[in-house]
Amino acid sequence: AATLSVNAPYRDRIPLRIVRAESELSHSEKAYLNAVEKGDYASVKKALEEAEIYFKININCIDPLGRTALLIAIENENLELIELLLSFNVYVGDALLHAIRKEVVGAVELLLNHKKKTNPTVTMLLDKQFSEFTPDITPIILAAHTNNYEIIKLLVQKGVSVPRPHEVRCNCVECVSSSDVDSLRHSRSRLNIYKALASPSLIALSSEDPFLTAFQLSWELQELSKVENEFKSEYEELSRQCKQFAKDLLDQTRSSRELEIILNYRDDNSLIEEQSGNDLARLKLAIKYRQKEFVAQPNCQQLLASRWYDEFPGWRRRHWAVKMLTCVVIGLLFPVFSVCYLIAPKSPLGLFIRKPFIKFICHTASYLTFLFLLLLASQHIDRSDLSMQGPPPTIVEWMILPWVLGFIWGEIKQMWDGGLQDYIHDWWNLMDFVMNSLYLATISLKIVAFSKYSGLVPRESWDMWHPTLVAEALFAIANIFSSLRLISLFTANSHLGPLQISLGRMLLDILKFLFIYCLVLLAFANGLNQLYFYYETNEPGNCKGIRCEKQNNAFSTLFETLQSLFWSIFGLINLYVTNVKARHEFTEFVGATMFGTYNVISLVVLLNMLIAMMNNSYQLIADHADIEWKFARTKLWMSYFEEGGTLPTPFNVIPSPKSLWYLVKWLWRHLCKKKIRRKPESFGTIGVSSVFYSGCSPPLCYIDESFSALQSIQTAK
Repeated sequence: AATLSVNAPYRDRIPLRIVRAESELSHSEKAYLNAVEKGDYASVKKALEEAEIYFKININCIDPLGRTALLIAIENENLELIELLLSFNVYVGDALLHAIRKEVVGAVELLLNHKKKTNPTVTMLLDKQFSEFTPDITPIILAAHTNNYEIIKLLVQKGVSVPRPHEVRCNCVECVSSSDVDSLRHSRSRLNIYKALASPSLIALSSEDPFLTAFQLSWELQELSKVENEFKSEYEELSRQCKQFAKDLLDQTRSSRELEIILNYRDDNSLIEEQSGNDLARLKLAIKYRQKEFVAQPNCQQLLASRWYDEFPGWRRRHWAVKMLTCVVIGLLFPVFSVCYLIAPKSPLGLFIRKPFIKFICHTASYLTFLFLLLLASQHIDRSDLSMQGPPPTIVEWMILPWVLGFIWGEIKQMWDGGLQDYIHDWWNLMDFVMNSLYLATISLKIVAFSKYSGLVPRESWDMWHPTLVAEALFAIANIFSSLRLISLFTANSHLGPLQISLGRMLLDILKFLFIYCLVLLAFANGLNQLYFYYETNEPGNCKGIRCEKQNNAFSTLFETLQSLFWSIFGLINLYVTNVKARHEFTEFVGATMFGTYNVISLVVLLNMLIAMMNNSYQLIADHADIEWKFARTKLWMSYFEEGGTLPTPFNVIPSPKSLWYLVKWLWRHLCKKKIRRKPESFGTIGVSSVFYSGCSPPLCYIDESFSALQSIQTAK
């Protein structure tokens, strides 16, 4: 067989030849490179001296792997040879980048000192032409990619800088021209810059406030992942890296004092403990930027729990029956606490209701009372005649009215304090807005009906859009929203909290599913309506539609067709709706086939796809249940840590002496033109490169150093 393969005809062979010619090395050059590889200092020095005198060899010769003698010495981490080669002025090229990539700290230091002595303008031109690295890879960017703390420190001390990344939608001349020349390199250049900025070592070395830098950078990277879809996974990974860095930095706290200093630190570099207590400004910023790992960090959660159960030390070690009894007693006494707070806010009972946990119990008890009143209203206990067109308000409805006014006032205060943008970002606030709007519409329609209509008229003769009928329908819908609003309180429980979060994610999946389903529904509805439009029967007194005892003309109009196809998912449509009176078997066959195809697509394909989507969302929450629940619970707790909103509904509509005093102070300041100027807090996306400075701060690798740096910033400014 071997003989046959050797003697095979030439046409059965593939000729091979070297297409990329390489410069041949002389015997002396091979010996020179071999000595560098072995680390033979004497032989290398002798070869360099002979080359300087007799020019026998090229000291910048390249071996078959494309390495010069300097690169070989860097790979072998032979600092003596590197120093020797640099003393003979060998070609440096991109040796600094190679040393950074290999993380040879000594070689980087030698090359930096050598660069300072020589004029690098010529070599930089050669680097761009022959370098293995793209022009956007600078030494500091490559060092940040490797996350080598020592190398980054050396470069920062030399006064290097990181280019400011432009926005994705930037239309400046530089971005437009760079994108037109090479769009891939333009996108890669931005990604390389963000990879460098997300380096934990670079953030710790060059940022005065590493927590704020990590927050803003992770948020900006998350937004970039939604725009730069081609590099979505890379940007999301960088965002997670920044979040993890902030969490790891918080892990280094050693005492509650250090933790409080960090969590209460503000962007205007002031600790306002004297003015408004510990307001946890940095924690609020973490929630704003959705830093779930930072918020769910055990040290942070321990501090929050100690503040939440401030009045009940050892609460979580008590028996569940004792906890239940305590909550019931406090909940029943919430009117007493509210009255005491209105009369004497500084009294023991007035201060007691201001505790976050007590405030939460009182607000929950107030809302449960409101739901109980809604239950009484739905039973029509005190309604005498149901045929009255404009019925007067009942006793229960009069009792419900203060709660509705209290809810509306509470939402107005929340929107005023937090701003409209923060208000609409919370879905529960949108639900509250819809609920309050329905109650207001119900009250308005009842007033219209009471003032316009009088007398007893049978309901059967009322107009379809009678104000009383519309008010009853809106009130029924508002009752549903009010009951579902109770789900938001599940966040406080470790068992029900993850389920409530999963339910919210599933609702998003349902919205995505409805978009595809509506497209399929409209397509088949249009086809069936086109097929059965000609067979509509208009017999007098004949019921038409799917709500009739005998379902006929189910596809006669587009609206009826949409209803029929929708309810067919639940098995409420019979197959004989595809029949026609005429003997048109072909039309019936086509109609039945279309109807069956729709059911297969909607039930077998789309419905199972929805189940898979919801299962995936639930699994994502379940895999990170602890972090997701603690983040959601912290948001709930922070709403009760706020100074305002102490009184529950309906007592919050009653002006208290403290609120009147605040109103007088506000009027005095504004009438006398004595406005207190404060530096506004900016929670938007900030250019992350603006927080980096060249060698301005000591390395903040440990939290005690961060603590000292934050205090020094406060003192200096």
